[in-house]
Amino acid sequence: MMQICLINAHPDPAPERFCFALADAYQTAAEQAGHTVSRFNAGELEIPLLDSATAFEHDPPVALTPIRDALSDADHFVLIYPLWLGSLPAKAKALLEQIARGGFLLDTGGDSSKWPAQKMAGKSARVIVTMGMPGFAYRLFYGSHSLKGLEAGVLKISGFKPVRDTVLGGVEMGAEARAKMLEKVAGLGAKAA
Repeated sequence: MMQICLINAHPDPAPERFCFALADAYQTAAEQAGHTVSRFNAGELEIPLLDSATAFEHDPPVALTPIRDALSDADHFVLIYPLWLGSLPAKAKALLEQIARGGFLLDTGGDSSKWPAQKMAGKSARVIVTMGMPGFAYRLFYGSHSLKGLEAGVLKISGFKPVRDTVLGGVEMGAEARAKMLEKVAGLGAKAA
């Protein structure tokens, strides 16, 4: 059985947001399969913005320690967020920056000429991103650039492997389409994938 750190990175704390339903579906199926899930909802957290490289070198606010502890203990990391203006919402990006502080995700030991130590080696990751446009359009016409940047520039460089993604497009298409998406995500949760 696996330890899973699940972050619903939707910045709105309203539980009627579809990302909440997806996180619920993943968590419920994972726990029913015997996995342990530590879940965090970004919309419920106070997340300050980083404003200097010096701040990035130090640990984040103590309130974010439980997330880092859960990620340290996890075998698998799941990040769920809506695509806003072609990328992660600002609060989701700020959360990742805060988590990464103090060499938590990767560490150069103060020597930026060295390849960083990948602190998340041995862990896998799944990114689930929702959007109004069809998922194939995001991948084909827009090259899924922000998703690729997140995967390569944050997750893979930190040592997560494998890093997989699920793009759920057309989330405004109605209840039937959403039900299929929830079923798909529940299937991922059951397998801790």
